[in-house]
Amino acid sequence: MKVVIQIPCLDEAESLPVTLAALPKSLPGVDEIEILVIDDGSRDETAAVARAHGVDEILRHPQRQGLARAFTSGLGAALERGADVIVNTDADNQYRGEDIARLVEPILAGRADLVIGARPIESIAEWGPWKKRLQRLGSWVVWRLAGVNVEDAPSGFRAMSRRAALRMNVFSEYTYTLETILQAGQAGLAVESVPVRVNPPLRPSRLMRSTTSYVLRSIVTILRVFVTYRPFRFFVALGVLVFGAGVLLGGRFLVLFALGGGQGHVQSLILAAILLLIGFQLGVVGVLADLIAVNRKLLEDIQRRGRESERRDDG
Repeated sequence: MKVVIQIPCLDEAESLPVTLAALPKSLPGVDEIEILVIDDGSRDETAAVARAHGVDEILRHPQRQGLARAFTSGLGAALERGADVIVNTDADNQYRGEDIARLVEPILAGRADLVIGARPIESIAEWGPWKKRLQRLGSWVVWRLAGVNVEDAPSGFRAMSRRAALRMNVFSEYTYTLETILQAGQAGLAVESVPVRVNPPLRPSRLMRSTTSYVLRSIVTILRVFVTYRPFRFFVALGVLVFGAGVLLGGRFLVLFALGGGQGHVQSLILAAILLLIGFQLGVVGVLADLIAVNRKLLEDIQRRGRESERRDDG
C-alpha cells in the first residue's frame, strides 16, 4: 500500500520546512509514503528548500497556473508513481500533519474513496463571519447538487483512493474543492468527512485576498459548477422563469385588450413575445447542454479506462 502526499506550493520557502517536518513518517496499514511537491511557478527558493528536505519528487510549473491546475498536476504525477492513496495538504502548515492518519483510515478500511478533513470552522478565530458562512454555503451547495453530505466541502485537506483520482477532471482555474466532491458524487464514489485540527496561521491566505474577492469568486465557481454538472436543471429552470414572465405579461395584455384598453399597452405585448421566445430558447439550450454533459461522462469513462490500461501495461 503506497501513499503519496502532494503539496501544491507558491512561494512557500519559509513555511514549507515546517509543513514537511510535521508529515508522518509511517501510517498504519501503509507500506510506503512518498512526498510530492508541486511548485506552481514560485519566484523564491521553494524548489531548493523542497530538494534540501529530501522530498521524493518536485513537479515544477514554469509559470503560475493556479491552485486547481497545481492540484491536478499533482494527481497525475502521483498516479504515475503508483499511488494507491493520494493525500493533499497545504504548504502553509494550516493542517496538522498527524491527522493524515485520520484521512487515510476510511480508504484503507474500504468505507470511502474520498475523505475530506472537516475543520473546526466555528472555533477558528482568524475567520470572519462572512468566510464562515461561505464555508457552510459551499457544503450546502455540494449536498444539494451531488447528494453528498460533507461538513467542510471547501477544505483542501483530503485523501482519495486511486479509483477516485482516476475519475477527477478539474475545469475550474480557481479552486478544485467543490468540483472534485461533485464529480465523486456523480461517479457514485463513497465520500466521508473526518474531523481534523488546524494550526495557527503562518501567513495570510493567498486564496482569499479580500472578503469581497472571495465572495465573488466563490459565487462564480458555484454557478460554473452548477452549469457544468446540472445543465438541464439550470437552463430549464431559468427558461421557465423567463417564459412564465412572458405568459404573465401576455395575459395582462389580453385582459386589458378584452376590456377595451389594450391600445396603449403594445409594448407589453412585444416584451411578452420576446420573453416567451427567450424562455423557449433557454429550454432548448438546456436539452442540448444535457446531451453534451452525457457525452462528457462517456469521454471521462473512456479516459479512466485508458489510465487504468496504462497502469496495467506499465506493471
